Amino acid sequence: MTGSRILKWISGAFEIFLGIPVLGGLFIISTGYSPLVVMLILHIITLILSAKNNEPKYGSILGIITSVVGWIPFVGMILHIITGILLMVTAAKKTSNV
Repeated sequence: MTGSRILKWISGAFEIFLGIPVLGGLFIISTGYSPLVVMLILHIITLILSAKNNEPKYGSILGIITSVVGWIPFVGMILHIITGILLMVTAAKKTSNV
């Protein structure tokens, strides 16, 4: 398992946690929106590793967009859930050894 796939599992789990309607929102607000900055950095690192390994990048790109607009209440919640699902689906896909 590559480092990018491990980071996709981790960031996907965090995104789904942040998408939980009340709990995720309270966590983000109570920490001064710093989880969005941490997730932005994590998604950028995952994107770079995915590009090096020729793996799908769309989950990380959507994660970057989510981190930027995640402060908008309902839009952020929906984007966090979609991003988490996409990241976990791409992490679970088997890659061909070409």
